[in-house]
Parts: sequence; structure tokens; C-alpha cells
Amino acid sequence: MVLGKRLQDLREQAGITYEQAGRELDVTHATIRRMEKAEVGLKIPYVEKLLHVYGVTSPEEVSGFLALAREANRPGWWHSFRDVLPDWFSAFVSLEGEAAVIRAYEPHYVPGLLQTPDYARATLRAGQPHAAPAEIDRLVTLRTERQALLSKPEAPLLWVVMDETVLRRPIGGRKVMREQVDRLIEATELSNVRLQIMPFAVGPHPAMYGPFHIFRFQLQEIPDIAYSEHLVGGVYFDERDDVSSFLEALDRMCAQAAPAQSTKAILDGMRKEI
Repeated sequence: MVLGKRLQDLREQAGITYEQAGRELDVTHATIRRMEKAEVGLKIPYVEKLLHVYGVTSPEEVSGFLALAREANRPGWWHSFRDVLPDWFSAFVSLEGEAAVIRAYEPHYVPGLLQTPDYARATLRAGQPHAAPAEIDRLVTLRTERQALLSKPEAPLLWVVMDETVLRRPIGGRKVMREQVDRLIEATELSNVRLQIMPFAVGPHPAMYGPFHIFRFQLQEIPDIAYSEHLVGGVYFDERDDVSSFLEALDRMCAQAAPAQSTKAILDGMRKEI
């Protein structure tokens, strides 16, 4: 995404249109757009030719850009799970791994980054009733490996608003739910995790239509990205007005929800009821 944005900046500084750039590569203008939007891989010969067309002549600049392009084309660690990972969700895992801040609203389940293996297995079985046991095992492994993100040296801030429904819905039986609540209690002690519970008692709130995530990045070239999931896929939003709508809804919900300082006490109380 960063390299695509830099290619766009170079093209615009050179006063070259999508159509003109496409003719230089003998491709359509749509291909140039997709390269700049990071919707396709960056083919090294294409990048090298575009840099020349855009007036980048310094050998150091060209070689540096091409080295970054090669690095960007390398598969992520999750590539080994491509047999069970849907194409539309691989982008989510990539964004999650690069984000500096991950904010989310979850009305149904504990977020994947905070799930225990048994809780994850129960939710995956419910969502994919026809999947083979081996496939479910692979998905559980993928989910637990994603959680290493929270303990890396430069771990992102994970800020989640969970509906009270998440904690009231029995998933996997009492033992599984107790262990899951214990895991959430442990998470409240982490400096990079902020959990808030949205109680039933507060009534309606701005995001009652469904769950979503917002990713924020350290690099200025990457805009905030919002993600909303449905039954057979997910939608990514990077237009400022769209993302602003998600941010406004989440900010209002954070004000309505119980403050993060009280989350541990709320969880302790619910733990006694299970």
C-alpha cells in the first residue's frame, strides 16, 4: 500500500495520467489504478519501467524502491494457511499485523485476538458446520498464532467495545466460558489492551447493525481502514468519509459503554455467575 501510494505521488508529480502510464506498460489504465491501490502485486519489470517514465533516474533510488517492492511481494506468515484462509480474510490478517491501533466493536463473540483455543473451536464449528475437523483445527491454529501480535515488542493497541451479549451467550459450555472470561480478565492487565463492556441497560447505540474493525497505521501513506464482515465475505473501506462514520460511531459507543477501568470488576462478577 505504501509503495502504491508512492507510485501514485510520482505519477502525479510527473503530470502523467493513468492512461499514459498504462500505454508505457502496454496495460489498461485500470491496471495502473490497481497497482496504486495495492489491489495487485507489484511486478518488478512494471515498477522499474514506471520509475523511469516518472523521471526517477538515480540508481540508488531505483534499486531501493525495487528492493522494497520485492519485500512487499513476499508472502506473509499466514500464507501457509492459504488452504483454509479465505482470500477476502487474508487482507484482514495482513492489516492486523501492520496496524499501530486496532479498534473494534463486537456484538456476538469475543474478538479473535483474545479467544481461547476451545472458545475459538466452538465459534468456528458454529460458523462452519460442514467443515472437516482437520480444517477446524487449522483455523484454530491460525487464530491462536495471530494472537502473538499482542506480545511482540511493538505490539499494537487493541481497543475493543464488546456488547454484554458476548459474555451472556453460552459458547462451548460452562468450562469453556469460564476459561474465556479468565482470559479476558488477564487481558485487562495488558498495557496495550483496552476493553469496554456495553451493558444492556444503556439501550440502543450507533453500531447495532453489526461488528466492525478500524485499523490505524504508523505510516502516513496508509489511511485508516475500516472492515465490516458478513456471512460470506468482508468489505474494506478506506475513503475518509466512510471511515469517519465508523470512527464517530465507535467514539460515541466508547462514551456510552462502561469505562475500561471497571471492565475487570464486571468480568469478575460475570465469572461468578457462570
